[in-house]
Amino acid sequence: MITADVLSKASGVRHGFFTRRGGVSEGVYASLNCGLGSADDPDRVRLNRARAMNHLGVPGEALATAYQVHSDRVAVVEKPWTADARPQVDGLVTRTKGVALGILTADCVPVLFADAAAGVIGAAHAGWRGARAGILDATVAAMVDLGARAESMVAGVGPCIRQESYEVGPEFHAEFTADDPGTHCLFRPSSREHHFMFDLPGYVASRLSDLSIKAFEELPFDTCADAERFFSYRRTTLDGGGDYGRGLSAIVLEA
Repeated sequence: MITADVLSKASGVRHGFFTRRGGVSEGVYASLNCGLGSADDPDRVRLNRARAMNHLGVPGEALATAYQVHSDRVAVVEKPWTADARPQVDGLVTRTKGVALGILTADCVPVLFADAAAGVIGAAHAGWRGARAGILDATVAAMVDLGARAESMVAGVGPCIRQESYEVGPEFHAEFTADDPGTHCLFRPSSREHHFMFDLPGYVASRLSDLSIKAFEELPFDTCADAERFFSYRRTTLDGGGDYGRGLSAIVLEA
């Protein structure tokens, strides 16, 4: 489990960006696959999720995750739901102690938020689509609705695919920069003509900088390049495709 210093210093808050180590799944899911949407054995996934929650000091059933769809939609969590009742959202917020908010990723950016003074936490799944659609803005706004203040919030930007591993084509570059010319600095030429390497965590950081939150910390790990510690959709695709595991990032208010 990896932690962000800025969140570790938040009183009454526990969090973790979990690696793929320490679980019971096998094969391409080895070993701490926490993705309910994968084709892994559901019993193993549930056990993996319970193992992760044990590190945060709560039972497995305390974890709430969403059916993530790369949107700007956010749900307020008052109590965990069943797997079948997961809402189609990409942000979760709560002020309920003992409820863990979880984000599942395999290259996208997990972002965990906390306003310790207000007793409000949040979690967001930020791929490029969701980040551009405003999921970070929406998560912060939902936390404010629960009594948090942006100026008091801190955030941890977890392991994700980094620029060295994220090649995109000319259409992606053209669409992105046309929508926001200021994003030109997030691209650099790749070894293939007319292709580029995209800085996804840099884009997320730029969006967070616009939100006036107190502080955020970007962890330097590359999910695509580090097969030993992380699941990766891009790496799986480059290796020929197929299903893949999902890593968990979670945050909880101490009860």
